[in-house]
Amino acid sequence: MVDEVVLNDVALHVTNFHTESVGNSEGGEYRKVSFDFKVTNEEYHDITTLLYQMVFDLKIPQTSEEFRAEIFNYSTSVTNLYEENSVGDFSLTLIEVDSQE
Repeated sequence: MVDEVVLNDVALHVTNFHTESVGNSEGGEYRKVSFDFKVTNEEYHDITTLLYQMVFDLKIPQTSEEFRAEIFNYSTSVTNLYEENSVGDFSLTLIEVDSQE
């Protein structure tokens, strides 16, 4: 069971991790991963700043996988977490991209 992913050297504790292979236009396959994670109001600014980067060096320590990935789909349960003690549920789907991107 995967419970941690690393995006650009930022470790996230995740739940509902799922991975699959999807075909590309050249007949090859890309990896696609999706997962959920919680974000506290203390982490909110740093996490949203990270996500604005859109393309990441993704590491999955428990499977020893590393690849470049971009945001395919993203959602959150809240639009701002500036209230003290608030926690948001984030859902993220990333798809593998060519390493030059």
